[in-house]
Amino acid sequence: MRAGPLRVRFVAGPDLRVAYAVSRRAGNAVTRNRIRRRLRAAVDVGASDLPTGAYLIAADVDALTIEFSDLCDAVAEIAHRVSR
Repeated sequence: MRAGPLRVRFVAGPDLRVAYAVSRRAGNAVTRNRIRRRLRAAVDVGASDLPTGAYLIAADVDALTIEFSDLCDAVAEIAHRVSR
């Protein structure tokens, strides 16, 4: 499923586990790590809304330039879609 600059794979499970994938096309290692840190922070903000399970969150390069609130909204949209 896709929400904003994020693509997500989800598998239901007993506990919450999140992995992040950022392509080399997003930039050098510094840029990719900055995107990962933003994703971690956005997931921490919305973690209470995420159903338990394993998530693989892949981010486009746009995840670095959009507003943090928009990134949090994308995570909230993911939580809403998964919980349906």
